[in-house]
Amino acid sequence: MSAVPVLTQQQGVTHLASIVGTEYVSLRGEALVAMPCDQQQIAEILRFARANGLAVTPTGGSTKLDWGSAVAPAIMVGMERLNALREHAWQDMTCTVEAGCSWNSMQTILQRHGQMVALDPLWPDQATVGGIAASNDSGALRLKYGGLRDLIIGMTIVLADGTIAKSGGKVVKNVAGYDIHKLMTGSFGTLGVITEVNFRLHPVEAHARTWTARASKGDAVAFEAPLRALMDSQMSPSSVQIRTSNQECAMDVRIAGAPACLDAYGVRLQGILGGMAVEESNEAAWRSRQDLYDERDSLILKVSMLPSEMCTVISGWQRWASEEALTFTSVAQATGLVTVAIGQASDATPTIIDRLRSRVTERGGSVVAHRIPEVLRSEVSVWGPDADTLPLMREIKQRFDPTRTLNPGRFVGGI
Repeated sequence: MSAVPVLTQQQGVTHLASIVGTEYVSLRGEALVAMPCDQQQIAEILRFARANGLAVTPTGGSTKLDWGSAVAPAIMVGMERLNALREHAWQDMTCTVEAGCSWNSMQTILQRHGQMVALDPLWPDQATVGGIAASNDSGALRLKYGGLRDLIIGMTIVLADGTIAKSGGKVVKNVAGYDIHKLMTGSFGTLGVITEVNFRLHPVEAHARTWTARASKGDAVAFEAPLRALMDSQMSPSSVQIRTSNQECAMDVRIAGAPACLDAYGVRLQGILGGMAVEESNEAAWRSRQDLYDERDSLILKVSMLPSEMCTVISGWQRWASEEALTFTSVAQATGLVTVAIGQASDATPTIIDRLRSRVTERGGSVVAHRIPEVLRSEVSVWGPDADTLPLMREIKQRFDPTRTLNPGRFVGGI
């Protein structure tokens, strides 16, 4: 269990039980799982781990534990008991939520006042607020409302030495202190344990429709001009995505507005898409990114690129996958974030990832492997080539967690 031989597993169990209670300590493989009920207990766990040289991994719904480089923690801090929506200032359109609250549970409460956190992450029924913030997950709503760093206005964090820190505040316009919560967002639990998040809210999109257009030749490049025209139009779509496979390609557009205007939006969209067949779809289209992850045997990659490059690059991938007899599927958001799934690729995984990276990085993008065959984890760089910012990132890790207690090695460059 421990990197320190003199500390036995039973000693670890006994100490953690003295902090959180015997019924809230368990074993998961070689790791001890402790479930604290408040920030003070988390602080005590981290102080104990730091003093004994033990690695700690915070967990929520465990939906993204396989993202990033592998970690073998001695202690897993389960956030299940910190699951309340602590404050909903609906007049100010803000809320404060504990990190262990599931995304759907939070949204259900907010919807009572016709409000929402305008984000559509993966597995919202299981994923927790803290895990979503730590992994910086977002979906197609990012086009209209921005990502998590735009929606989070404050945060409470327990640092590796047990210090409880607050960043930001509970109002949208706030200039108090540094935006440490933006640093914590997407840090994969390597800088601190997120315990509470303050969000800015938006009205629920009560009236919205989704239209789907299909490219006749199944080539993503067919949507390049229509997508540019849509983004330049006076319409403000909530979400736009392009779904592709080896031979098929479709574009989904979701627009919210007054019921009387939605028919007119459909007509204008048909004009932008020219001669393509356009049909009204249901909300199932927006689950297509999650569907890729639910195919457990696929290689899953998250690709970032310029939106203007997206259609051309994906079209090239389609042709390459067909030539190599690979099963290729992708879901691309209009913001330039693309999820790629490649089936039957175990033996060729390193070559596939290297080839995709060479095509994307030369255009200023990146490729992160979210799921790769376990036997190839030691051969494949999950995060890709080291960025120029890596020395700065390492210095930040050194300042926040000099003893490398929190998720050591999980993030870019082995941070």
